[in-house]
Amino acid sequence: MAIDLPPDLIALERSAWTEIQAGALTVDTARAVHQGIAAFVEQAAGVSRFDVEMGLKKAVRHAAAEAA
Repeated sequence: MAIDLPPDLIALERSAWTEIQAGALTVDTARAVHQGIAAFVEQAAGVSRFDVEMGLKKAVRHAAAEAA
């Protein structure tokens, strides 16, 4: 099941991924992603946190593989 992730949540994950790759992930960035996911799951009926997290990682970290 594909989850329609909001652009702001994708942007948060993209920021976190950029910081992770640079070895500079901040607590504030990690917290923002965590809170964004929690808020999304709370509003979306029947969507698991795990599925949202995996969908975000796939959308941000593996976007090039999806496009190929």
